Amino acid sequence: MQLTLNADEAAFREELRTFFTTQIPQEIRDRAAAGDLRYPDDIVETTRILNANGLCVPHWPVEWGGKDWTPIQRHIWQEQLNLANVPDPLPFNASMVGPVIAEFGSQEQKEKFLPATANLDIWWCQGFSEPEAGSDLASLKTRAVRDGDEYIVNGQKTWTTLGQYADWIFLLVRTNPDAPKRQAGISFLLVDMKTPGVEVRPIQLIDGGYEVNEVFFNDVRVPAENLVGEENAGWSYAKFLLGNERSGVARVAASKIRISQAKQLAGETKTANGTLLDDPFLASRIAELENELLALELTQLRVVASSADGKPNPASSLLKLRGSELQQAATELLADIAGPDSLAVAALDADAPNGSADIDAATWAQLTVPTYLNYRKVSIYSGSSEVQRQIIDKAVLGL
Repeated sequence: MQLTLNADEAAFREELRTFFTTQIPQEIRDRAAAGDLRYPDDIVETTRILNANGLCVPHWPVEWGGKDWTPIQRHIWQEQLNLANVPDPLPFNASMVGPVIAEFGSQEQKEKFLPATANLDIWWCQGFSEPEAGSDLASLKTRAVRDGDEYIVNGQKTWTTLGQYADWIFLLVRTNPDAPKRQAGISFLLVDMKTPGVEVRPIQLIDGGYEVNEVFFNDVRVPAENLVGEENAGWSYAKFLLGNERSGVARVAASKIRISQAKQLAGETKTANGTLLDDPFLASRIAELENELLALELTQLRVVASSADGKPNPASSLLKLRGSELQQAATELLADIAGPDSLAVAALDADAPNGSADIDAATWAQLTVPTYLNYRKVSIYSGSSEVQRQIIDKAVLGL
């Protein structure tokens, strides 16, 4: 198993590193590093720069903007993107609906949606989860009833991330309530968010932010041409989508950056005996996280190298499970280093969501607790940790 880069791969890495650090505006990368991106503008600007240079959706088919890269090259692309603090292309576009349309959509759907999806001319959001259908997604109740050349959609989706910016939503809907298996009666629909009957309501999170939404569908008429693939085959498309999504959610490079920040900040934080970095317990905690990240990175390389056929690898559930745990551990470490200053966020109001000049605490410290709270989600989305363990049991270990 090759776990080091050859000369060509090292040169490729340097080429990407140079591009990301010179062509993406420094102010956007600084805001990304500080956790203070301006939505939607920073994401749109970054995506269009990447897309204009063929670096937005390298995992797509070449005819739709992809690259004929090896799995290792795709891994290098993701790593260097994160290490340069370049915002990821919007995952709902690049990693979710785009690959589904490219694989299962009609030629008309590909021509209509894929170029606009890659360039973020369309901002997509995901309509999977419902109030009573989260990890048990097959129990979803949103209905789509065929009426001539249209479907009439009724129901509710929840936890719809960044839905307030979305132009379109991709939905899992129940089209055959009498199917012998719940998974067999589900279809994959594309819906314009401006369609009459679509209503978006914000959900305020525990950190005070507004990132997710409820989306209601009341007699929403959707052209039947917006059905992706075959009716009642949506469950297979959803599994394809989630397999692609999980392979990129370990976010090793992003966690590396947080651990590096933690070391720097701990070294700058004075104590009675020197700095926080001199504390043996904290130093061992950082070292343990660094070792765990190295192990995860090597595992990721093995998974990448064994995925040469381009199909989702069930071992990606290992990356999702452990990657989620390490992302949470890194945010907890930063909050602990901030100490009492991390609690200054309690004094913030809606007009100062990313730090307040009136509070005697560094902005980075004020942001640690909101980030810590926000990252509780990573062990739930894309399939909860419990679901990942079930996949590992069955598909990886064969138990």
